[in-house]
Amino acid sequence: MKTGNLMLTLLLSLMMAAIIFSPGDATATYPEKPVTLICGFPGGTMDTTARAISLAAKNYFPKPIAVVTRPGATGSIAVAEVARAKPDGYTLGISPVAPLTVVPHVSKVPYGSPDDYAPIINLVRISVCMSVRADAPWKTLEELIAEAKAKPGKIRAGMAAGLSSIYHLNLEHFKALAKIDLTAVPFASSAESVTALLGGHVSADLEALPQILPHVQARKARVLGVFEDKRNPLLPDVPTFKEKGYDITLGAYYLIFGPKGLPPQILTTVHDSLKKAMEDPIFTKPMQESGFAIAYEGPEDTKKRLMRDYIQCKELVETLNLKQK
Repeated sequence: MKTGNLMLTLLLSLMMAAIIFSPGDATATYPEKPVTLICGFPGGTMDTTARAISLAAKNYFPKPIAVVTRPGATGSIAVAEVARAKPDGYTLGISPVAPLTVVPHVSKVPYGSPDDYAPIINLVRISVCMSVRADAPWKTLEELIAEAKAKPGKIRAGMAAGLSSIYHLNLEHFKALAKIDLTAVPFASSAESVTALLGGHVSADLEALPQILPHVQARKARVLGVFEDKRNPLLPDVPTFKEKGYDITLGAYYLIFGPKGLPPQILTTVHDSLKKAMEDPIFTKPMQESGFAIAYEGPEDTKKRLMRDYIQCKELVETLNLKQK
């Protein structure tokens, strides 16, 4: 009997030790290997941001963060891969807002609201603007509108990031409010849409400010208006669409997120390291010089912003009848 009790006690002790010292709880030792950061837009402002934050993170995150591109379907391919990934912290995503707040209302994708993934940190905000070539006949937004009314459908407006992007949503919203007909021309990337504008293949372009700013400074392009609440300090003489009577303020912002179910300890580790990285000049200097606004928000505030924009974009998609058939 005593032998039986001794064996039982020994067995219970071994079980407790196994629980306490089990290597199965990976959160305690995270990260043990490099982390993959999936980006859906190679070669543009999104890619630039991803590589800048991964470079700055070398000083604060224990393992390398490797940027991997998964282009296609307005960024939703990349988002879907992250949403379906194992929530172990080794697969994260960096995305502009549109694949998260517009695309789910327009196309069938394997994710929906911000409840379907784990927002971690917001990095930057970018003004969206409408630009024309410097030699275009329209010096103001009013002149472009007058031309569009006089010649419906003749003005071709390029859009970075294609259909279901913030650029597309802003263009369609503007057309509806101004009661004009512009021909929307989607492009796969910012680089393509800017090239089309400068080459005269489109007459106007809806673009992120960092992409068009160098050409404005070189006097090859001119910005007619920005989709913001306030004027951008880099373009103090350029009015907002809101000033002109068109209350369209959807801007672009870039954030990092992970799969739903990401353990709190891992989420905190990633967030804290990236917050330090985005305060480092390795990140802030190139971002600010390129026209980005550093716009830190933590997990809760990032999710609140996403949810608000998700609901607003749903209403706009329905009102503007943009849902794909």
